[in-house]
Amino acid sequence: MLETLLGDEIHPSGKYIAEVIYGANDGIVTTFAVVAGVAGAALDPTIVLVLGAANLFADGFSMGMSNFLSRRSEADYEAARGNHVDDDGKSPARTAAVTFLAFVVAGALPLAPYVFVLTPLFPTSILFTGVAFFVVGASRSFVTARHWFVNGGEMFVVGMLAATVAFVVGTLLKGVA
Repeated sequence: MLETLLGDEIHPSGKYIAEVIYGANDGIVTTFAVVAGVAGAALDPTIVLVLGAANLFADGFSMGMSNFLSRRSEADYEAARGNHVDDDGKSPARTAAVTFLAFVVAGALPLAPYVFVLTPLFPTSILFTGVAFFVVGASRSFVTARHWFVNGGEMFVVGMLAATVAFVVGTLLKGVA
């Protein structure tokens, strides 16, 4: 999907793999954190849609712009030191766009059950989240030498641990809201 949006800028060498994985993983984790926190606190499911959408786009934009500023700062630093900056054709604007798109596309998956009312909402969101983690992780095998099952399993475990933290915090704060 990102290849379609950015044309030839993404190619089999995996030039943007770091941005795709970073954006997708963070998008899934932070969006599911909203879902799990709201579910753990036993709040109204419509709150998931409001907070989830706000998080999805605001945090996705923040991630993209942070990527842009980080890459621009690194290039400016090297230039100030008189060093030639070799960016491998990865402009700060392109890396920001890839990070944002990966965040929003992957991060929307935990919200899908709430948007399309796929009941039971929270268990279905857990399923979508787990599958998203695994598929994004496994897709790294297209540009790495690691086995798809290992890559998928690694991202699934790390992501679901982060999701569990969000649910536990929501559960602990249930009485506060």
